[in-house]
Amino acid sequence: MTRIKTGYDRRGILQGMTGAIAAAGGMTLFGPAVHAAKTIKIGYVSPRSGPLAAFAEADDFVLGEFRKAAKDGLKLGSQVYQVEIITKDSQSNPNRAAEVTKELITRDNVGLVLVGATPETNNPVSTQCELEQIPCISTVAPWQTNFIARQANPGDPKSWKPFDYTFHYFWGLEDVIGVFTGMWNQVATNKSVGALFPNDGDGNAWGDKVVGFPPVLAKQGFTLTDPGRFQNLTDDFSAQISAFRGADAEIVTGVVIPPDFTTFWNQSRQKGYKPKVVSVAKALLFPTTVQALGKSGHNISTEVWWTPNHPYKSSLTGISAADLAKGYEQASGKPWTQPIGFVHSLFEVAVDALKRSQDPSDGAALAKAIGATKLDTVVGPIAFGSDKVPPFAAKNIAKTPLVGGQWRLDGDKYNIVIVENGQAPQIPVAGKMQILS
Repeated sequence: MTRIKTGYDRRGILQGMTGAIAAAGGMTLFGPAVHAAKTIKIGYVSPRSGPLAAFAEADDFVLGEFRKAAKDGLKLGSQVYQVEIITKDSQSNPNRAAEVTKELITRDNVGLVLVGATPETNNPVSTQCELEQIPCISTVAPWQTNFIARQANPGDPKSWKPFDYTFHYFWGLEDVIGVFTGMWNQVATNKSVGALFPNDGDGNAWGDKVVGFPPVLAKQGFTLTDPGRFQNLTDDFSAQISAFRGADAEIVTGVVIPPDFTTFWNQSRQKGYKPKVVSVAKALLFPTTVQALGKSGHNISTEVWWTPNHPYKSSLTGISAADLAKGYEQASGKPWTQPIGFVHSLFEVAVDALKRSQDPSDGAALAKAIGATKLDTVVGPIAFGSDKVPPFAAKNIAKTPLVGGQWRLDGDKYNIVIVENGQAPQIPVAGKMQILS
């Protein structure tokens, strides 16, 4: 794979970040470390290892940039605090995620926890924080998988209650369904859809007959073939491929981890199954996954939460989405990935809430400040209490924009091309949906 040439000047960007902080009034936010007698401890949990590790690939870069921006301390009212970030690896395991969160709270004495990497990491972290009454901000999972799945009785909407300490922002199932169908309706198909829904938080939500894909697709005239749940890291998709061929499914959708999609797609090609459209979430977010497919990845599609072309900038540093992505490419020698913007935004929301709470040692005050967030970030506006979210979840949930894109092979490298923006017209399209070759 060819290394991306960005023309990025690390020193120039760091100087630009400093200038942006000053221009945005950042000198009232950060202060001289010599006066920082107190410390704010923030816990950060992500899957640094295991099958979800791609979501944490850019962690070192984003955390490093934040530490540089906050090196002189954080000014809250008349006090200046040093900021210490304590990281933990969930190992892509829900039990481990809960365990390390407990460590952060009881051993490391953090006052705030940040997390952003699928329900398997987010939910146990958020649940532990709610139990311990420690504020938590999460992202990178459809909001239903966070709010509904963590209820005492997810199947009974009348019993659902808001949370006091845990807050989540991202798009919802309604958004990804709208994006996927918006892409599918741009091309001619028989509207027969094969579903890859694993037995995990995402798969169970996407396949839910009430809040997931089935009822919406039925209303739009699509026929869904769902062979049932499968375990992550499955090595044989023969049953699914057979079911899809039997239903003449010209569209394949789903939400699978990267290694599982590679297995499914390779086996599909070997068995001669060639759908016209493949729109799969999670796995196809990452250029490394698509690159591994060779030429057969051309025109595969996915949801797109963040790109360098998104018209947003950081509230913390003033850096644009484009420059943030370039910074990662230059530092790592790898292509940008979508989680970069969202991991960065976690720290934007955290600092904004800490600033408004005044006292970081008061968990209830900090939780209240998080719930009052109305902030323009590098991933777009984040506002809790918005009418964009159903009333029952509005206290704890904020939505971010979502578009759809296809991976297009350009020489030996894949680029994502935005082809659907019906729900977020502020994010420009760069082409039209095409069928798989």
